[in-house]
Amino acid sequence: MAKDIYHDIVREAIEKDGWIITNDPYRLAVLGRDAQIDLGAEKMMIAADKGVERIAIEIKSFINPSFTYDFHLALGQYLNYILLLEEQDAERELYLAVSQEVYDTNFHHLAVEKAIQRYNLKIVVFDSENQTITSWIK
Repeated sequence: MAKDIYHDIVREAIEKDGWIITNDPYRLAVLGRDAQIDLGAEKMMIAADKGVERIAIEIKSFINPSFTYDFHLALGQYLNYILLLEEQDAERELYLAVSQEVYDTNFHHLAVEKAIQRYNLKIVVFDSENQTITSWIK
C-alpha cells in the first residue's frame, strides 16, 4: 500500500508532539479482513493513574479535485477502521490526520460538520510546513 504524501510529515509532527510511533503501518487482521492504518502511536499520560494512551492515525491529503469525493472515501475508510479496531484493539482511538489548509478550507461546511458530529470523527490537524500538530479535535 502506498503511503500518503503527508505520511512522513505527520509522523514527524506526532513525534514532536511527544508520541512514540509503535507501528508504521498499524496492521489489522480481523473479521476476515486485512487492513493497514497509517500509524500507531502511544504516549504516557502525565497522571500516574491514566496509564498509556494509544492511538491510530489515518492520514489523508485530499488532493483530488473534488473534496466531497475525498471526504466520502476518508469517512468510509475511517468507519471501517473503527469497526476493525473495536475487534482487535478497542482501547486505541482512531484519528483522521488532515492538513491545516484542508481543515480550514473544507471542514467548516455544515454537511461536513454534521458528518463529523454524527460519526464522532476524531481529527488531528497538522501544519505541513512546520511539521507540527496544530489541533486535536475530539
